[in-house]
Amino acid sequence: MILTRRVLRWPIKQSPSLPVNTCFSSGIAFDSIKMAAMFSSSEISKTASSLFSAYASFAGSMMLVRSMANELIPHQLRSYLYSAFRYFFTPLSPDLTLAIDERCGISKNQVYEAAEVYLSTRISPKTERLKLSKTRKQKHFTIGLEKGELVVDGFEDVRLTWRFVCTEGQKPHGGEKKHFELSFNKKHKDKVLDFYLPYVLLKAEEIKKQDKMIKLYSRQCPFSCEDDNERRGGSWGSIILEHPATFDTLAMDPALKKMIIDDLEMFLRRKAYYKKVGKAWKRGYLLYGPPGTGKSSLVAAMANYLKFDIYDLGLTSVRSDAELRRTLLSTTNRSILLIEDIDCSSEVLERQMRNKNKKLPDKTGLTLSGILNCIDGLWSSCGDERIIVFTTNYKDRIDPALLRPGRMDLHINMSYCTTDGFRLLASNYLGISSKHNPFFAEIDSLLNSTEATPAEVAEELMKSDDPNIALQGLVNFLKRKRDEADDETENKATGCGEVNSSVRRLNAIVSRVKRLKTNVDQRKIMMRKRK
Repeated sequence: MILTRRVLRWPIKQSPSLPVNTCFSSGIAFDSIKMAAMFSSSEISKTASSLFSAYASFAGSMMLVRSMANELIPHQLRSYLYSAFRYFFTPLSPDLTLAIDERCGISKNQVYEAAEVYLSTRISPKTERLKLSKTRKQKHFTIGLEKGELVVDGFEDVRLTWRFVCTEGQKPHGGEKKHFELSFNKKHKDKVLDFYLPYVLLKAEEIKKQDKMIKLYSRQCPFSCEDDNERRGGSWGSIILEHPATFDTLAMDPALKKMIIDDLEMFLRRKAYYKKVGKAWKRGYLLYGPPGTGKSSLVAAMANYLKFDIYDLGLTSVRSDAELRRTLLSTTNRSILLIEDIDCSSEVLERQMRNKNKKLPDKTGLTLSGILNCIDGLWSSCGDERIIVFTTNYKDRIDPALLRPGRMDLHINMSYCTTDGFRLLASNYLGISSKHNPFFAEIDSLLNSTEATPAEVAEELMKSDDPNIALQGLVNFLKRKRDEADDETENKATGCGEVNSSVRRLNAIVSRVKRLKTNVDQRKIMMRKRK
């Protein structure tokens, strides 16, 4: 279709105030209006349909090309091409982001723990959501970040942004995965890695020491005092240890007590020495003695003295050597690993049973070899400044492989109550000393000839607030213990224990009947006198 331009001219009278070019421009504008009017509605619809057809043809061609590319080009190559395309066409960001995960493999991430403590002191007024907690012994509130919250920090001339991120685990029961994101300008990378992050670690240690709360961890603990549901890699729960035992309150021999304190202090200051001689920085103790001699109280006193957390591990709850390794690696440095009543664990006695019974089948679970490797093998070096404490009532039942130095370095005999231990208990429970007290000499004599545990002595002292009544009760208790021990010794010597026991019971019954008869007769006489 050929459009002919027809120029219509009207006689236009030029105004003396308008220039000639103005009149000419008005003519051109009028011509343009006339040309637009000449296009009909049918022509416009044909143009729109042709454009839509061209777009549909192009989209179909692109889909065909894409499907052919998916079929012919490998997935790895397509991913590489897409990433290269995004790299060249995405504008570069001046910021660098570091992801600090909660765990390093199966161990806790030290940087994550330090950031968690440090950021609680850098909360901005603009922060909208926080976590708040406080235990009975804490002096201050514990503040933590909620998921998604930001904290802006400054270090010299560097502006840093922290963000707390929580994501759901991929496994059905995997729980949440937590990490911090630290963002800053790329040009400050070396300063952040070499100076800022070590500064965060140092400040976190200082904050921990200011409000240190000793915790007792257990695999059977139903909850954790830490409000983060982490439970130490899914195996440990914790509570605040509020045991009041100290070395000043322990009813022990003073020389033995001083020896333990000196050994602990020497262990703490010998980090360089252990590294020099090529040994892991750990120390093993064996506490053995009868029940009630204060083994658990000594462990609590050690924890309070060193400010170490306690991990109470029951070997019967560990199913395999691999689980034992995971459990021990999830403990922290500067802690006490407590394994109580190790003689009661069948796994520890396995070697002795195999020697006696060669037909005993091999076990696939926890073995003595696995215990030894975790205590004194390669796995024992995965941690510093750790103390391992074993307790038992029967030292002779423990496998000799566990008793050697390097595993149980120091053997401490928790004996029966001594005269020094009694004086300490009397001072703690009754607030009295040995000066001008007539009971002390008699009690000292009875303790030298009678076996009584500190728990038994303490129980007698708690029965009355009156010192004389409490001490008299203790004297009577020790005399009964002495008589029972003498009778037992006599029965063993004569070989007539059962007969003598029956005779004693019969004599006791006869004596009781006589006393009752005497009391009845006295009452009758009193009644007659009143009449």
